[in-house]
Amino acid sequence: MGREGSKKRYIVVMLAAAAVLAALAVVSLCAGKYSVSAGETISILGRAVFHKDQIADPMKVNVVLGLRLPRVLASALVGAALSLSGACYQGIFKNPLVSPDFLGVSSGACIGAALAILLGLGAGLISVFAFAGGILAVLISASVAAAMKNRSDIVLVLSGIIVGSLMSSILGFVKFAADPDTQLASITYWTMGSFAYVSAKELSAAALVIVVPAAVLLAMSWWIDVLSLGEEEAKTLGADVKRIRALAIVCSTLLTAASVCLAGTIGWVGLVIPHLSRMLIGAGSRRLLPVSCLAGASFMLLVDTLTRTVGAVEMPVSIMTGIIGAPFFLWLLYRRRERML
Repeated sequence: MGREGSKKRYIVVMLAAAAVLAALAVVSLCAGKYSVSAGETISILGRAVFHKDQIADPMKVNVVLGLRLPRVLASALVGAALSLSGACYQGIFKNPLVSPDFLGVSSGACIGAALAILLGLGAGLISVFAFAGGILAVLISASVAAAMKNRSDIVLVLSGIIVGSLMSSILGFVKFAADPDTQLASITYWTMGSFAYVSAKELSAAALVIVVPAAVLLAMSWWIDVLSLGEEEAKTLGADVKRIRALAIVCSTLLTAASVCLAGTIGWVGLVIPHLSRMLIGAGSRRLLPVSCLAGASFMLLVDTLTRTVGAVEMPVSIMTGIIGAPFFLWLLYRRRERML
């Protein structure tokens, strides 16, 4: 495919992805135990945007704007952040099996949240503790790699695996020490991921932490492509490999930590969605990263809508992402089996 054909394909994919995201957002705002029609939902949103008096039933206005809109925005933001983080990690480390939490971010965040729950802290402080725990886990992973005096990607990945396993064991101990009648249930539910308790205040705080690193990664997408060529080739193109890699890792880590502190641990998104995006648009980061953001946001909106509508009670998000993500990834591996031999 020529350059013009590739550009047209990219434009078509981006427009289609944006349209799917918009449609899923409207569906997510309408669907639920208390349903609201699409026309009423769009009218409520339009009047809120242009600061006009609402004419719809006050109950419907509260459901759409007060309950579902923060949740829709949060799920789209988290899906985009995890997908972008996964795509960047996979490009930097030249490994398609790397996921956003491979440096122990999710495990560390879970410990932070679990400790906050044990201390009886509120939702805001739980998010703060989760964010701090995720960042601490990454710092420990980086410190282990530095202590070995080996800055290679393999050592960093192995350090992340070790720290992640250690954090998981500590989390198990925290669960063992928790009150089984109250705290244990809260810790377990939080670690399985949910958007049920997302508030506008938490969303605005997390959005700032997500939007800034995401903008940085999108701006440096060309350099991520350069890094994917290998260290020697990147240096010949004038890249400061250590600084670019460090900045990309920091931004990707911030995206993952902010996502975890907002919605808990959510698996598969950062692993599966970048692969799907590559199938649609190719491996170039300048096009892959924006497509991954839109695809991840759409996927998370779909998953969150299903978790609160398919059963009598709301299902944790990670259960649904696993049900959808694992078979899809297996199918993807089957399609590419010959390239892996």
